[in-house]
Amino acid sequence: MLSRRQKHILLKFFSMFSVVRGYNILVIVVAQYLAAIYIMAPDKPLSHVVFDLNLLMLVLASAATIAGGYIINNFYDSEKDLINRPIKSRLDRLVSQNTKLSFYFVLNFLAVIMASYVSFRAVVFFSFYIFGIWFYSHKLKRLPFIGNLTSATLTITPFFAIFMYYKNFETVIFVHATYLFLIISMRELTKDLENIKGDLALNYQTIPIAYGERASKMMLSILSVLTLIPTYLLLFRYQIGHMYLFFYLSTVLLFVFLMILWRSKTKTHYLILHNILKFIILAGVFSILLIDVSVILNRI
Repeated sequence: MLSRRQKHILLKFFSMFSVVRGYNILVIVVAQYLAAIYIMAPDKPLSHVVFDLNLLMLVLASAATIAGGYIINNFYDSEKDLINRPIKSRLDRLVSQNTKLSFYFVLNFLAVIMASYVSFRAVVFFSFYIFGIWFYSHKLKRLPFIGNLTSATLTITPFFAIFMYYKNFETVIFVHATYLFLIISMRELTKDLENIKGDLALNYQTIPIAYGERASKMMLSILSVLTLIPTYLLLFRYQIGHMYLFFYLSTVLLFVFLMILWRSKTKTHYLILHNILKFIILAGVFSILLIDVSVILNRI
């Protein structure tokens, strides 16, 4: 049996893990490595990519920056989360705001230190990234359109660090990035619909509040249709191996998404839609393995 002190420490750990959304960070780390192996540096030997210390530092700097971003976002959204996510909010509050801020500064400092191992340009990149996350959390997320676009851009920014490191300017990379950007933009707008109660209470001028739910649904429908463009290009213009299975599946899921969307009226409905998009993103990460199923055998 755990002692009272051990239970307290364990609860604090789970609280901080919830604040920094450790599961999301783990997925991003995996996604960065898979993108590096299969998309950014497909011609390099596997061991050169996996054991590249510069790549490791970039991935760890990204993880530290994102964790810090979740902390500062949690700090500014603490009141809103009490309304939108009361259960998660209670868990998050087991760690004091002062402790969270201390972790925030430590994580950002570590990110810059790790980036400095790679290059001065990496330090500048992550310094701007850290500032961008803070400015979004402090100001921009309260604004319609600007907040959504900034959030989607900040989400895919860690992949640009890997992209710039390998200097691979193949068009297929931009097509993949466009698809990811559209799906993440849909997720951000769906989250706004899901959290409309808390946003309204705290005067956040999100798209659903500024323009209404119907306009938001129209925008989501347009974004969903736009995903067909990169999907078509990736299926019929580029070699993506068995990853075509993911794009056919995601197209079906987006069709289901639209059917549910226009019947949605409650927070539960929007939560279901949000989870569909999260599943598409997660499935997309691991489907990168399908681009070349023999890569582990042939590139060692």
